Amino acid sequence: MTSPATAQTAPIPFIDLAAQRARIGRRIDDAVLAVLASCRFVNGPEVAAFEAQLAAFAGAKHAVSCSSGTDALALLLMAWGVKAGDAVFCPAFTFCATAEVVPWVGATPVFVDVKEDTFNMDPESLELAIAVAIEQGLEPRVVIPVDLFGQPADYDALLPIAEKYGLKVLCDTAQGFGGTWNNRRTGSIGDAAATSFFPAKPLGCYGDGGAILTDDAELVAVLKSLREHGQGVDKYQNVRIGMTARLDTIQAAVLIEKLAVFEAEIAARERVARRYNELLKDVATVPVVDPRATSVWAQYTLRLAPGVRDALAEKLKAEGIPTAVYYRLPMHLQPAYRHYPSAGAILPVCEALAEEVISLPMHADLDDATQDRIVDAVKRALAA
Repeated sequence: MTSPATAQTAPIPFIDLAAQRARIGRRIDDAVLAVLASCRFVNGPEVAAFEAQLAAFAGAKHAVSCSSGTDALALLLMAWGVKAGDAVFCPAFTFCATAEVVPWVGATPVFVDVKEDTFNMDPESLELAIAVAIEQGLEPRVVIPVDLFGQPADYDALLPIAEKYGLKVLCDTAQGFGGTWNNRRTGSIGDAAATSFFPAKPLGCYGDGGAILTDDAELVAVLKSLREHGQGVDKYQNVRIGMTARLDTIQAAVLIEKLAVFEAEIAARERVARRYNELLKDVATVPVVDPRATSVWAQYTLRLAPGVRDALAEKLKAEGIPTAVYYRLPMHLQPAYRHYPSAGAILPVCEALAEEVISLPMHADLDDATQDRIVDAVKRALAA
């Protein structure tokens, strides 16, 4: 029998995939076994079925599945012909994949600061970054807003800037898929959106996977060619330089079952986040969601006073409570990226956030008792 003291130090999962599997595991097992029985492991019927369901969920006309969220970003830049001499604008406070794909096609990432409240791309900083790019002789081509931690970027402000400068809008909704902006799902905003099905994502598979969503049928045709070695009429005719970036049929089967419960999981995540906010608002800066948006809460991230975070993380770790820091080093300061241009020599919000943010366990199956244990530990640690 577990003692109360042991229960209070037993490790808590940061993202509890096992709890989700306990709920829907039988359905997923049956779906995977059906693929195994068919032996159609590549481009099986589940892939097209999932793409249709994903597009319908997002409110987009088309979905093109692929092998990862990173490849989704890369395929779009390739399809749009982004090349050397072109500027692609990325927030500096993001995972490296957002900017990583830009040098792949020979283009230049230009880094943009983020907003104090939502941590998403700052429209004023984007304008500055565009001016920097033009001054350096680059051609502004694409902006990649990131729906960070589950919340859509400020598209009311960003889309007019993109239109003003003739930029394609590639929405990186790897963390935000399922969220809404002005009642529109991410995936139906901008010229195209890229998302990820990495297992830790709100909608995740059992390996790597990703997708592109768009209303542009001509773009879809190019993407499908690029996804399969640049094929033309068949796989033995190559009309462009492509890559191998298909979503495996087994992963599509898993995702069909996960998409079926996704709405309920989004609602559960919202409940957990609201409860965190209410319980922690007096001891830390809790997340803010723009009133025009809804979040899928890919992460629940607190902002603390400078110098407090690492001590909090150590105290929580001692009690079996994991934390994470997204992100300790903004992109414009990363060794592999710091030679690329930015909106300014200093991106003050990104640099402050990197010293002050910490994320707590967050998932749809986080029960009140476990959440109370986390909150109590946070409050005690900060009080000390």
